[in-house]
Amino acid sequence: MKFGPVPVAEAAGLIAAHSVRAGEAVVKKGRVIGAEDAARLAEAGIAEVAAVALEPGDVGEDAAAERLAAAVVGPGVAVEPPFTGRANLHAAQAGLLVLDESVIGAVNRIDEAVTLATLVPFKPVVPGEMVGTVKIIPYAVPGAVLDRALKAAAPAIRVAPYRLTRVAAISTLLPGLKASVVDKTLRTLEARLAPAGARIVGEARVPHEAAAVAQALTHAIARDGADLAVVFGASAIADRRDVIPAGIEAAGGTVDHLGMPVDPGNLLLLGRLGPDSPRPVPVIGAPGCARSPKENGFDWVLQRLLAGMPVTRDDIVGFGVGGLLMEIVSRPQPRDGGASADDA
Repeated sequence: MKFGPVPVAEAAGLIAAHSVRAGEAVVKKGRVIGAEDAARLAEAGIAEVAAVALEPGDVGEDAAAERLAAAVVGPGVAVEPPFTGRANLHAAQAGLLVLDESVIGAVNRIDEAVTLATLVPFKPVVPGEMVGTVKIIPYAVPGAVLDRALKAAAPAIRVAPYRLTRVAAISTLLPGLKASVVDKTLRTLEARLAPAGARIVGEARVPHEAAAVAQALTHAIARDGADLAVVFGASAIADRRDVIPAGIEAAGGTVDHLGMPVDPGNLLLLGRLGPDSPRPVPVIGAPGCARSPKENGFDWVLQRLLAGMPVTRDDIVGFGVGGLLMEIVSRPQPRDGGASADDA
């Protein structure tokens, strides 16, 4: 691709590098300069224009953007028609945005002319939401550059649809915990579930005792058909031998992880019921901050589970980067002293 000033008399058939206006004569940036355009510019006293001439093997910006976009999208993502060297990617369904960061990085390292940008990984998205964009910086790229980008590309951007829709909510009770607090907690949970098309199919309020938790969890699966259970403790989980983890194990389940490097959200527990079955039921021991509608670590785990994605210990420990979230209203005091929101 050649770029630079060109005499107007030689500009016909080239691409205008910048918009040119002279009286009624207007040539917009990126448009092919026609013979009539060149004549009008000459009549208006314009001697030369900045223009682009494609060389053999060059691929125009729109065609290059469209081909690269088609190479990086996966299931649940649609490519919009390109314009001005840009092909936008949109979610075709509700779910979580899942990215292969190594592929995206490899594409962006090919050449400065080729760029691929996305939203942050695991962001909940809705149909039609823009999740990424391919932008070719110049008006064309050498075919060899595009070929290298396509070789590095792979379906790296997809939307994982929500799969779990039946959620059981279990609340343990202690003297002093008002019914209105539990009611508000359930409303907050319902609001979190709604974008995923999920709902509460069973709700139980039981004493803060391991046996009561175990019985409620058993009923949640056998009676309510829940495919995910959330337990809100009247007291925060302080140890793997505490009431909620003990209740999970008494119900035949297993505790996979306790604690998370996300604040607020430190005291989250993750377990499973029927750990040896083909489809074990995930159980979240919710941290105290899950009673608040503000984003916290509970959201990160809940959204992945609703999308049917495994949440491993490696996933949880990886949350530490970016895991220091904003203060929330329910936090009694700032982090430099006092109780944590998870201790509520």
